[in-house]
Amino acid sequence: MSLKALGAKIFAKRIRKKIDKWAANPVKTQQLVFENLITSAAHTAFGEDHNFKNIRTFSDFADHVPIRDYEELKSYVNRVVEGESDILWPGKPLYFAKTSGTTSGAKYIPLTKESMPNHIRAARNAILCYIDETGKTKFVDGKMIFLQGSPEMTEKNGVKLGRLSGIVAHYVPKYLQRNRMPSWETNCIEDWEKKVDAIVEETVDQDMSIISGIPPWVQMYFERLQQKTNKKVGELFKGFELFIYGGVNFEPYKSTFEKLIGRKVVGIELYPASEGFFAFQDSQKEKGMLLQLDSGMFYEFVKADTFFEENPERLTIGQVEIGVNYVMLVSTNAGLWAYNIGDTVQFTSTSPYRVIVSGRIKHFISAFGEHVIGKEVDQALKEGADEIGVIVNDFTVAPQVNPKEGELPYHEWFIEFNEPPEGIEKLALAIDKSLRNQNTYYDDLIDGKILSRLRITTIPKDGFKNYMKSIGKLGGQNKLPRLSNDRNIADALSVMIDK
Repeated sequence: MSLKALGAKIFAKRIRKKIDKWAANPVKTQQLVFENLITSAAHTAFGEDHNFKNIRTFSDFADHVPIRDYEELKSYVNRVVEGESDILWPGKPLYFAKTSGTTSGAKYIPLTKESMPNHIRAARNAILCYIDETGKTKFVDGKMIFLQGSPEMTEKNGVKLGRLSGIVAHYVPKYLQRNRMPSWETNCIEDWEKKVDAIVEETVDQDMSIISGIPPWVQMYFERLQQKTNKKVGELFKGFELFIYGGVNFEPYKSTFEKLIGRKVVGIELYPASEGFFAFQDSQKEKGMLLQLDSGMFYEFVKADTFFEENPERLTIGQVEIGVNYVMLVSTNAGLWAYNIGDTVQFTSTSPYRVIVSGRIKHFISAFGEHVIGKEVDQALKEGADEIGVIVNDFTVAPQVNPKEGELPYHEWFIEFNEPPEGIEKLALAIDKSLRNQNTYYDDLIDGKILSRLRITTIPKDGFKNYMKSIGKLGGQNKLPRLSNDRNIADALSVMIDK
């Protein structure tokens, strides 16, 4: 065992003990975070506007601070972007993480000197928890690759501006720099396809032990490796032990990855976002990711089926239940307050608190009151694909509310297969059956002849990649929405198919 591996094992045990200590006291841990946030921001513009000096309890906070998304917080964020100090958090942020907004164009999420370490520690701790649980350390001496956005940054009124993954690249510990790939020059390539090709050239003769990134973009990397070498990734990289991923549910990609790799590789799931690094998989034996309760973020939860009511009930960590779909709100030491990040989560455990991401509150289908969510379509597709024996590369779902005359409305599934199946109708029946078993509203609408059974439209090879490229969102942290409540994506895909 190398000195680095031995050191990692000792360090992992120490960190695991620290994690277990706060995880065993979740309510107290969150209360301390809450008090620190309110005290620290009392004299900011936001704190003064919302009477922080008189907030003593969570009930006070909920009375004074309404739920907001980016658009609703934008007037404060704009002041920060324009160079003002002490607006959402004391002083000025270290960085702005620039992300793509849906209605607001570019979004500028502040990262502060208090919040930035949380992004680094959480990713590190995920690997340390794996080491502590399994005792495996050999991979720490191998090469590691993180598929991410460019680390190059610009400046806006004295604050550095870039993509989150690129900003984080500046914080890779020195002891990992020698093992880390790709090179800085390759990482700075903006064109995603050129970047992947350059990464392939740099890594093809290396023995990668850790590979990390959003599944669809790692899949592209694996496919290019296979095209170049005509070898399975697992054969090419014999030491490949860990696949670290986040951003989207991995289940729809699992079969494709196993085929590309040629063997099973351990996965560690992360839940990072520009707004905070919320959770990571801390155990290979338990379902879900450990919610980061001690990392400068105070969480609130609203039941998803009540979220659009006028005054939905806001719950704290001690009030949540396993298996309920919640919209997650965060207040952070980067200056976000009762902020709706747009995700829905479900708890898989409350001792400790572990979550899965079940979807997006804006990414669902409820054109007829069915409220189908991401977790349901992911599970339905997995069950259907396993039953029929097909491999799915990617997919998205949209309602068809204006069918041909005489037909009932339906859900249209756009699916790109590794190899198009012959029994497409059998797959549609299998997916529909699973969805009906999971969602009683959907089942009732089918029974009541309000909706007809879902239909599948086959997308040609690389169709989704070409769509993302056409809208300028190929690669990096960009993700194809699984669900839409309109036909904007569906219509664009239909036009591409018809060409």
